[in-house]
Amino acid sequence: MADEVKLQRVEGHGEERFLGSDVFQSDGRALPPSRRGGTVREEARDVDVYHSADVIVVGGGPAGCAAAWAAAKAGADVTLVERYNCLGGLSTGGLVMWIDRMTDWQGNHVIQGFARHFIERMPKEGVAGPPPEDWGSTDEKKVAYWGQRTTAFHGIVQWAPTLDPERMKLLNQEMLLEAGVRIVFHAWAARPIVKDGAAKGVIFESKAGRQAIMAKVVVDTTGDGDMFARAGAAFDTDIEEGDVHHSMNTGWVLGGVDMNRWINWKVLYPEQLRDFMEKGRKELGFFQTPYVSWRPDIALFLGPRQSGLSALDVDDMTEVEIRSHRLMEGHCRFFRENAPGFENVYSLQSASQLGVRHTRRLGGIERIERSGWSDGTPVGSEVGVSPSISPKFPVVSVPYGSLIPRNLDGLLAAGRHMSCDANSHGFMREIPQCWLTGHAAGVGAAVAANRGVQPREVDVDEVRKILRKQGAHLHKDSAVAAVRKDEAIAAE
Repeated sequence: MADEVKLQRVEGHGEERFLGSDVFQSDGRALPPSRRGGTVREEARDVDVYHSADVIVVGGGPAGCAAAWAAAKAGADVTLVERYNCLGGLSTGGLVMWIDRMTDWQGNHVIQGFARHFIERMPKEGVAGPPPEDWGSTDEKKVAYWGQRTTAFHGIVQWAPTLDPERMKLLNQEMLLEAGVRIVFHAWAARPIVKDGAAKGVIFESKAGRQAIMAKVVVDTTGDGDMFARAGAAFDTDIEEGDVHHSMNTGWVLGGVDMNRWINWKVLYPEQLRDFMEKGRKELGFFQTPYVSWRPDIALFLGPRQSGLSALDVDDMTEVEIRSHRLMEGHCRFFRENAPGFENVYSLQSASQLGVRHTRRLGGIERIERSGWSDGTPVGSEVGVSPSISPKFPVVSVPYGSLIPRNLDGLLAAGRHMSCDANSHGFMREIPQCWLTGHAAGVGAAVAANRGVQPREVDVDEVRKILRKQGAHLHKDSAVAAVRKDEAIAAE
């Protein structure tokens, strides 16, 4: 039958930051295949220009919000187009309210800029996480406490807070409006406008029909590279087989819980927890335990994480939604009947956005690669500094060229589809890194628009100067200059 779907657990996904959650691959589908085949011809038509701007940002997720804010702060006239009714992308509409690490393994705050401005403006009751004095701590008691609250890894406490998604929606909106950004909600960017090898704007669809926005520079922060891919720019799609980072899910939250009681039980009675997990898998197929949220009476579930399905295929995306909604109710019932702290649990909300981790990655003029993790020195075009994936590696320097297409002008790309290899994508796709690359792309776009040059032609030192003025953390200019000197010598 169409609704009989079995989920097979995929072993080997115990990466620490995901707390050992499972990834599942389906051996059945909830819907029959669509009746595909043939073509129809769409008539040519003139499209009304809705607006013109210096910079258009396509997609209002973390990268898009940072890009729009930064570009406006740098003096550009900015318009942001968002297909949903709110800003924040997966951090809000996707309920990925747990923000991954923004500190290095010594506790230094390395992802700052827009990210820091944003979190410091959040109301205190909307932020859960360790105090600054604990960042980088290896104290066993602190690590044990915060490790159960998604903010201590490899025996080190990190700055990885959990934020209230509704307050994030409002704050994103207000920060952009204060900066002078024009926001267009309920507008789906359909294709880029390209002339003479350069992006000149986008065509979008809304209730008003098909319209265009013209711009000097386009910033693609769709997360899937929709604009640069449809413009013909190069991109990569390779993945690490079996890696959690290319799976999909719809998140949900359950209310009426006592998360502190739940955490105490699972820590004190690990054998009971194993029996509980096995029973859940037998009854539901897919099964996971919850994450903490910004409140102790709300539990977050980021599942089911499903591999083998594409976020560029509408049938696959529909499949994930159907399974996730069923499993939300199944988990709510099972936890109410079996889990300490969940006796009064109820279904509160499912995410309005599908949790996509990977589709396309830009083919940029530079990219972050696994071979560079252990180098420890900045790159010559550095526009950001990211924490590394584990204490074995130093911080990772983000090159400006990782935001610039090899074969397309007039466009920058930021967020989870930035230019990097499959290994580096595992952490460069996270929300803090999207804030980081979005911030850099926004400044780069503003400089290009203000100077009347292509994004690839901007002076990176000018970009760095503006980024630093806007609060971004970068390596010292002298260290970057030394790298450039060595690169120039090597080129000779």
